[in-house]
Amino acid sequence: MKNGSVVIDHTDMYYVSFGAGAKNLVILPGLSDGLATVRGKALVLAAPYRKYFQDYTVYMFSRKNEMPDQYSIRDMAEDQIQAMKILGIEQACLLGVSQGGMIAQYMAIDHPEMITRLLLAVTAPNANPVIQDTVSGWIDMARRGDHTALMVDTAEKMYSEKYLRKNRKYFPLLARFTKPRDYDRFLKNARAILEFDCRSELSKISCPTLIIAGSDDHVIGNDAAAQLHQSIAGSELYIYEGLGHGAYEEAKDFYDRVQKFCGH
Repeated sequence: MKNGSVVIDHTDMYYVSFGAGAKNLVILPGLSDGLATVRGKALVLAAPYRKYFQDYTVYMFSRKNEMPDQYSIRDMAEDQIQAMKILGIEQACLLGVSQGGMIAQYMAIDHPEMITRLLLAVTAPNANPVIQDTVSGWIDMARRGDHTALMVDTAEKMYSEKYLRKNRKYFPLLARFTKPRDYDRFLKNARAILEFDCRSELSKISCPTLIIAGSDDHVIGNDAAAQLHQSIAGSELYIYEGLGHGAYEEAKDFYDRVQKFCGH
C-alpha cells in the first residue's frame, strides 16, 4: 500500500494505491474530496478492494491541492490524465463516483486511448435542477460555516431510510470531528459541479460503460442515469432499488459488480 502525491502545475495531488496486479483501476471520489483528501488513508480505503489486489493495482486520487478560481470539471479531468501519465498509468479501468463520475466522463471523451472501461456511479451528465438545488444549498451552508447542517443534510439526501433510522443520531456528533480548516476547496469543487454539462459530447464515449445508480437519489435526481444510458452507445445500466446516492456504500455487492465489469 502506498500514500503518495504527484506534482501538477506548481501544486500537488494526493493519491493512494494498493494491490500489485498488472491491470489498473483508477477511482475518483465525489464532492466529499473537497472536505477531506485521501492523504494518508491507504490502509482504510483499501479495505473494500482486497479482492482486487491480485489482478489489479488500484489508485484513488484526490483533486489537486491548490485549485484556481473557475476551475472546471474538464480542467480536473485534464489534471487527472496528467497525474496518470506521471505515474506511468497508460491505460486503466476508471470508476468515477458522483462528482468523480463527471470528471470521468470528460476523461473518456478527451482521452479514449487511456480508458479501457468506464464505470459511472451515482452521477449525471449535467447539473440538472435537482443537483443545482442540492449543491447550492450545500454552498450556502459552507459559506455560513454551519458544518453540522452540511453533514446532516448530506447524509439525509444520500442514504436510504433504513440506513438513516439506524445512524441518524450519530451525524451531528460526526460533524464535530470532520470540520475542515476552511471551505475554499469544497466551494471550488461545488461551483464546478454547477457549471458542468457534457450532454452534447457523450456520444464520443466509445469504451464499454457501466452506469450504476440508486432508484431514489435525492442528490442527482432519478433521471440522470437513464440520460447517461441513452446517450452512451452500448452502455449498461444497473439500478439498486430502494437505495439512493449512497448506493456505493450501502449495496453489499457494489464492489463485486465493479470487479466483474472491469474483469471482462
